[in-house]
Formats: sequence, C-alpha cells, structure tokens
Amino acid sequence: MNNSKSKNERAYHLIVWGASGFTGRLVAEYLLGQYGVGGELRWAMAGRNQAKLETVREGLGEGSGAVPILLADSHDPDSLDALVSQTRVVCSTVGPFAKHGSELVAACVRAGTDYCDITGEAQWIRRMIDAHEEQAQASGARIVNCCGFDSIPSDLGCLFLNQAMQNRHGTPCDSVNMRVRRMRGAASGGTFASMLNAVEEARSDPQTRRTLGNPYGLNPRGETSGPDGPDQSSPRWDADVNSWTAPFVMAAINTRVVRRSNALMDYAYGRDFRYSEAMMTGRGAGGWARAVSITAAMAGFLLASSVGPTRALLGKLLPDPGEGPSADDRERGFFDIVMVGKAGERTLRARVKADRDPGYGATCKMLGESAVCLALEGDRLDVAGGFWTPASAMGTRLIARLENSAGMSFELEPEKAGAA
Repeated sequence: MNNSKSKNERAYHLIVWGASGFTGRLVAEYLLGQYGVGGELRWAMAGRNQAKLETVREGLGEGSGAVPILLADSHDPDSLDALVSQTRVVCSTVGPFAKHGSELVAACVRAGTDYCDITGEAQWIRRMIDAHEEQAQASGARIVNCCGFDSIPSDLGCLFLNQAMQNRHGTPCDSVNMRVRRMRGAASGGTFASMLNAVEEARSDPQTRRTLGNPYGLNPRGETSGPDGPDQSSPRWDADVNSWTAPFVMAAINTRVVRRSNALMDYAYGRDFRYSEAMMTGRGAGGWARAVSITAAMAGFLLASSVGPTRALLGKLLPDPGEGPSADDRERGFFDIVMVGKAGERTLRARVKADRDPGYGATCKMLGESAVCLALEGDRLDVAGGFWTPASAMGTRLIARLENSAGMSFELEPEKAGAA
C-alpha cells in the first residue's frame, strides 16, 4: 500500500535519529540554526537515552528547549515502528549501520517512511536493497543512503557535470574523473568503525567480498557489470589535472554510488560511461613521494585491519564513532574537488567545494538538507518508493539547497580557448 497521504499528515516532517551522538548533535544544531522550531519545518530529536538527549538539547542554543525528544531502540522493532510512524522522514546518523541500522530501515519500509543516512558501507546497502526493495516500492518508502561526504560531492558533482555537457554539447560525458584537489579535516570515527567492520565481514562472508570487489556491486540486479575495473590502488600521473595522484579511500563507496545512479536514471550518462576517483598530490618528485606515501599508508591500514589482533589494536587507537573535532577545527576545514568530464574531444571541468571539514561540518549540512529535501519537497520529487541515491532521488533540487544553505558550490571552470 502507498502511504503517501498518511505520511503527509504525520506529526513531524523529519526526525534526527541518533541525536545524542556527535554527528547527530551537529545535524540537530544545523536544523535549529537554519529552520528554527515550530516554523516551516516540524522536526524532533530521537535516540534511546532520555538524559543524553536532554543534555544535547540544552547545548544547542537559543530556542532548543522547544525541540521534541522521542525515544526508541535500534534493536527493538516495536519501538522503531512507533517512532517512524510519526514522521515523513527519518534522518539517521547511527553507525556502523551494518550493526545498528538494519531494523530502522526495515521499520521505515513497513511504514512507508522516507529515510536518509550517511553510511559508506556498500555491503550493508546491498543487503538492505536485496531484503527490502520490493516492499519499499509497495509502501512508498524512499530510502536514500550515502547523504554525507560519501557520496554527495561525487554523486551530485557527476550529475551536475553530465547535465552541463548535455546542455552545451548535446551529449553526456563518456567519462568523469573526480580528483580531490585539496581537503582539510580528519576522517570520522564512524568511518573508521565502518571500515573495520566491513573488513571483518569480508573475512567470513563470500557475498560481502563479492559486493566489495565488484565495481558495479550496488547496481540493480542484472546490471552489475560495465567497462570500469577496480579503483586506483597505486600512484599515477594524471595529465588532465597535471598532478600525481594517489588512491582515495572513499572511492570504494563513491564510485559504486555514481554507477548505481547512472543505472537508476536509465543510463542517462550512457551504458559505456566510466568513472574514477583519486587524490591529487602535486607535481614533480614531491608529488610523487606524497602519492607513494598515501598509497603505502592505505595498504598498511588494509593489511592491519585484515588481521584479527592488529584490527583489535586499530579499534583501540582510532577515534570512537562518538568523537570528533572541535568547532574551530570544523570551521577551518574544507574540501575542493575537481571533476574532469570528457565526451569525445570535448572536455568540461567542474569544481565542488564546501566551507567546512568533510567528515563532520559539511556532512551534517549535507545530511540535514537531504532530509529536508525529502520532507518538504517530497511530492515534487519524481521518484516513488524504493532504494535510491542522492542524484537519482533529489538531483538538482538538492544541489540548489546545498548551494543556498549549506556552504557548498557546484561550478563549471572556464573552458580552455580552442576547445571543441
């Protein structure tokens, strides 16, 4: 049954799930500052601990006392059913999602409630799609994963660049290469916890290994192949950006989300479309040395995380999911990404930038605006129930929101003189 009518009559537009955690608090802080309480947006904070939620609410600032608090437990289906039936959208920050997110997705699917999160766990997304896609289509629940730094800049940046190529030259891009030009900000504790959990799952589960190893592992069933191979794993010179490049840790999820978007949008970029990601490290011997160093560090992390004793040690040394940088550090952070799109002899470049650190400051705004877009513009989004990506579900509407409210920009760089 499609629950769109009853969804519009619910008490709240959106609920921030996990609001007592570090990222959840930042999302609540952003919503309060951007939308207030009791105005255009009716929203609430939710989690399992009343005292922690009240402490967070007290620290949000002026007017926060009016933010409602709701209680539920990640592993109690009845409490989750009661929670999600009160809102149009659930905005989840509770990870690792493979450990703490499955019951919430199932509850949203049952209730026809829209959902968005910040997971980067490809193996978990695959399991959720396989388990709930048909029921989500029937109930009208729109499930949108990866609404943070992984994978909104990649997914929406690729959409933006392909639309620009289509508008200027009458064709989408044959390929897009995303390169991280500059970035300041540490990876979140939740990201590290999710990565360690994925490695642990892959050691014991052949299906997880197949999903993580397939460049098209998140595509719809029957569409899980294409021209792209494995993600970059070694230093490479990239003449298009005149820089050495190193592997980018988020490519493992971002590339698969972009390819799923293409498939869900009826191959708007073409069936032979190619996509890659890497980090720019500079020119000359220094750039090469930095690329080698980053490659070695990533290889060392993967090796250490694949062995039980060293994986346990990493778990103790790395930041916990509830930890994060100070407000000053978040404000000093940023990211600056260049995307190079080619169609035959034609080349277009786009820049995607944000004015906060990627793992926390920018991510909380991206997730918040994704939830608001689903909640307030849901009737105008041209997608029904099912599992979607940011580009395929919200597309240019979300780009506009991020540019207007979230300190992000999507811009074309000037074409070089003489370009076709």
